[in-house]
This record gives sequence, structure tokens and C-alpha cells, in this order.
Amino acid sequence: MSDRHSLKEPRPDAPVPEPLNRPCIDVHAHMELVTESEPDAPEIRELLAAAAQAGIDRVVQVGYSAEQSRWGVKCAESFPGQVVAAVALHPNEAPVVEDLEGDLAVIEELATHPRVRAIGETGLDFFRTEPELRDRQIYSFKRHIALAKKVNKALVIHDRNAHRAVLDTLFEVGAPASTIFHCYSGDAEMARECIEAGYILSFAGTITFKNAPELREAAKLVPVEQLLIETDSPFLAPAPHRGTLNTPAQVANIIRFVADLRDVSVDYLCDQVTENALRLFGSFE
Repeated sequence: MSDRHSLKEPRPDAPVPEPLNRPCIDVHAHMELVTESEPDAPEIRELLAAAAQAGIDRVVQVGYSAEQSRWGVKCAESFPGQVVAAVALHPNEAPVVEDLEGDLAVIEELATHPRVRAIGETGLDFFRTEPELRDRQIYSFKRHIALAKKVNKALVIHDRNAHRAVLDTLFEVGAPASTIFHCYSGDAEMARECIEAGYILSFAGTITFKNAPELREAAKLVPVEQLLIETDSPFLAPAPHRGTLNTPAQVANIIRFVADLRDVSVDYLCDQVTENALRLFGSFE
């Protein structure tokens, strides 16, 4: 496990929300960072049970390194019907690994596994990556894009302080048929461009933060068939539990917030988001 992705200090768990009336899916979680356990450990079973208690009955476990992507595949194997995996090198990981080609080869091998339903999270992060390492990051992003197209699986994008570069790269090499902006962080103008291109925008707990009015404006624009909800757990717990340990159960709080923002019923949004997730990631069985 890379300390670039670990929590800096222990946090209390966010309380399990009131259950939804309809089941929903957390399309982006890092459960190994929540539990710090083996992929088939009782702690994972308990985490999934707590999510199911809130109505979140399935989880997409998302990769950020070669080692952790293997963890995700094993977790998806261990919990059929509940977990599928995405595999990738995170854009902060790719520029600093000792053997980039070796790690990319691991991701390419894992990508064909039947429990792997997406390539991600990949993308560009100009917040943490120094300018002199960005060429390596862009190279890795392009390799992941090509892989997603080769295996015909969704691409899950991490984009931080790199909006224009991400969009330009997708335009340059051609985006996969299913392209998801995880934890969408752009504004309404960028959302319009993404919508026009057919990309999927996934909103996390950040949409509930007081300092995120641009995110809320963007979320109002997205056609429901291009909308997903995620936690990015253990990070970014939604208000009013910001700063606690985020878990997949918190999708219930995020989807209630987005439903209110879009002036639709929670049941309707749960059904639509679940339909989108199953279209993009396939059956969890």
C-alpha cells in the first residue's frame, strides 16, 4: 500500500445513514483503505453489510497501483454479487513507480479478468505531480485509454487541476465508448463539454460541501442517463460528517442531496443511477 494514498491519521466512521427505499451502487470505493485488511477478510464483509443496511448493496472497488489492483480483483472474486473491480495506475502513482512498464503490464493482464469491469482510476493530476513528471503521467494515461478500448471496458478518470489537459488528451487519442469522470471536480462549463461528448459524470461527497457551488450547478445540468454517485471512500465524507471516515454506505446521503438538488424523488434517482451503473459495469453476479 502506497503512503501517497493512505489516510494520515485514524478517523471515526461516518454514521450509517437511514436506509434507502431502493437499492443503489457505490461506483467508486477503496475498501482496502477503509479496513486495512486482506481482500477476503471479515472486515470487508462487515463493511459491505453496513453499506447494505443503508441500501447500498453493490460496490465498485477501484484500483490505483499494480499491487492494490490485484487486491481489488481478489476482493471481487471473494464477494460475487456484491463487488466488481477496476484496475489501473493512479496518475500520482505512474510517474514515481520504479518500473512503469512492468506495472502497466500487470494492469494489462488484470484487465482481461472477468471480475474487472473498468480501467481506472487513471487520468491527470497536476496538483500533486511536478511539471517535470507530467510527460510520464500523460504517457500512462494514454496507455490506459488504449487498454480500455482494447478490452472494451469503461474508463474511470481522475482529474485534478488538469481539466483542459484531460479533455484535450481524450480528444487527441479518442475516448473509450464509456468514459467516466470520477469525483467530478469541474464547473458547469466543463460539464456542458463533457455532456456533449457523451461522458459520464460521477459526483461524490464534495457536492455537499459549502464551498462547492460550481459542482452543484454542474450536477443540475447532467442528463440523468449520464449521472453516477460515488463515495471515493475512505475520503471526502459528505456533510454533515465531513472529516470522518467515509464508507460505501454514505452513497445514501449523497444521493439524497443530489435528488433534492435536482428536484426529483430519491427513489427515482436511485433507480436511474443503478441502471446507469449496471449499463457501464455489467452484472455484479
